Amino acid sequence: MPTHPYVAFRERAARLDAAVPRHPWTPADGPLPALYLSHGAPPLLEDAGWMDDLHAWARRLPTPRAILIVSAHWESAPLALSTTDGRAGLVYDFGGFDPMYYRLRYDTPDAHGLATLVRAVLPDSEPLHQHTSRGLDHGAWVPLLAMYPDATVPVLQLSMPTHEPTRLLDLGRRLRALREQGVLVVGSGFLTHGLPFLQWGDLDAVPTWSADFDAWAADALARGDVDELAAYRDRAPGMPYAHPTVEHFTPLFLTLGAATEPGTPATTALDGFWWGLARRSIEVA
Repeated sequence: MPTHPYVAFRERAARLDAAVPRHPWTPADGPLPALYLSHGAPPLLEDAGWMDDLHAWARRLPTPRAILIVSAHWESAPLALSTTDGRAGLVYDFGGFDPMYYRLRYDTPDAHGLATLVRAVLPDSEPLHQHTSRGLDHGAWVPLLAMYPDATVPVLQLSMPTHEPTRLLDLGRRLRALREQGVLVVGSGFLTHGLPFLQWGDLDAVPTWSADFDAWAADALARGDVDELAAYRDRAPGMPYAHPTVEHFTPLFLTLGAATEPGTPATTALDGFWWGLARRSIEVA
């Protein structure tokens, strides 16, 4: 039987991390960037190039003390945190994939310290529920299996309480201080996500609506034009096909809000298309 692509990736990643160890974050490194990543789905773990890209991106950054991630797949208000027990079961929030994906685990260190930091930066007027059993959903654990395959960094997931850009930008601003303490703040979605409109008979084809939306977003991100991005429903070409529902785009605003200065231009770390969807992923300082 051929080796599964994720098994082969783990072997490559282990050799690289052993030969050139990662640099752990220290205060001398300054604040970590905030990330927005297109997280794919379980088949990301069959794409050797995408896994290598994510792993290389993570290796370019100091290894964080902890990771706080907001995923398209947990919409909940008031705000809630996943369990601090890093060995809790994952959320397998998908269907129709190979049974192996329902057996994967991502056991990380206890995250009580990160939960304390998150509570400290949120106002007392913002209720924050702490789940005792909810683990990470695939918007978190699928990309992290490639970025930090050894699972040595504590991880918490924060729910997405709204799709309103202004409120998400404000939430990102509150989380900004975590970056100065070595916490990697991540918004996880997909830059285009028009699944009902894909050409399933030709998944190498890139629909015009996906390419146009990606080009528009790339330009606005490079200019740091948050107002343009926030007006995506009216101004973005390819709408509503690119996002018939918007939960995969709106985590971007949490990332942009966590930038050191409003309107900071974003740096594209990954681009290209997967099944016709734009996998553009960015970081902001």
